[in-house]
Amino acid sequence: MSEFIHKSHNVTVLLYHLVFPAKYRRAVLDAGVDRAITEICVEIEKRYEIKFLEIGTDEDHIHFLVQSVPTYSITKLVTMIKSLTAREIFKKVPSLGFRR
Repeated sequence: MSEFIHKSHNVTVLLYHLVFPAKYRRAVLDAGVDRAITEICVEIEKRYEIKFLEIGTDEDHIHFLVQSVPTYSITKLVTMIKSLTAREIFKKVPSLGFRR
């Protein structure tokens, strides 16, 4: 499932199960949004020291199983994932932007 991350002074396996609901629990996540989120997460993996082991979506929430290094706090990790995915998903799927 996950591999150990070997650094110069430590070996870690940090796994986080994160669940992000859509605003007001609206059912806005479909197959197109799911594909876009997966593509965005692959790009995030390339830039930062995190690995998305599992990504799952339902109509109104997203599950992430993330492996990270101890230099990222859970707060920084959640902020980074939410801000980067939100910004990119609104660029790729503009119909999600301003629903009322």
